[in-house]
Amino acid sequence: MKVLNIGSLNIDKVYKVEHFVQAKETIKALDHDVHSGGKGLNQSVALGKAGAEVYHAGSIGDDGRMLTDILVGAGVNVDFIKNSHYPTGHAIIQVEENGQNCIMICGGANDDVTCEDIDKVLTSFEKGDILLLQNEISNLGHAIEMGHAKGMTVILNPSPISDGLKECRLDLVDMFILNEVEGEALTGISAEDPDGVLEALKDIFPNASFVLTLGEHGAVFYRDGEKASHGIFKVKAVDTTAAGDTFCGYFIAGLTKGWESSRLLEYASAASAIAVSREGAAPSVPSMEEVERFLDERK
Repeated sequence: MKVLNIGSLNIDKVYKVEHFVQAKETIKALDHDVHSGGKGLNQSVALGKAGAEVYHAGSIGDDGRMLTDILVGAGVNVDFIKNSHYPTGHAIIQVEENGQNCIMICGGANDDVTCEDIDKVLTSFEKGDILLLQNEISNLGHAIEMGHAKGMTVILNPSPISDGLKECRLDLVDMFILNEVEGEALTGISAEDPDGVLEALKDIFPNASFVLTLGEHGAVFYRDGEKASHGIFKVKAVDTTAAGDTFCGYFIAGLTKGWESSRLLEYASAASAIAVSREGAAPSVPSMEEVERFLDERK
């Protein structure tokens, strides 16, 4: 089973700060670094490191060669990444001393993924393959519809939430991987009531499965009327930027291997815990060997 990720490719500019900058305030960063990133790239890296057969499709500018190198190094096929006349997308990330972050993204070449690009890429995939999507590229709605028409399993990480996202045919999505805040945005149910969010998601999208991540309260997986959950592995948080993307990639890789729900959540949670204990986005994603060693040490 192949995984096609039509996703974003960003250059992350990361600033360590004592606190997030406020309106009318100027602060001095404690440190600065540049990393590869983008939700799409991070998830593909996680998929590759977890052992999935993953192909990344997207768009970069002339300044984005480092991103394809990162993907190839993680075992990701990059044949479907096109060169755009726009500069590569980038993100400005503030990271507080406790590891929490806030992010501002600029689409750049990620906004140059055309319907024609999507149609061309999909000719290389078949019914039963997985199509993974986020909301950081152009023509997301077209990708959902064409992936569904082809019989692929459409998995959506609906982040970042936007008005445009709600105009897509979300009823065609087979699985949502989202956090409680994104769940609130899609359902109108408070993120403080995750059980209510999940029930509302089931009502709104009765044909879909859901992975709902709940921060320090772990994650829940609902599929075919059955619900499984897993708590977090406690580690010292350094940078939470790629936590959700790492979880997503490892979870989907487990799906391609036919793992049962408990194992899917266990490995995805462990991989995410390792990621938050490291700096950066894609560079923080652990290998499968590291995840298995992490789990063995906790048995």
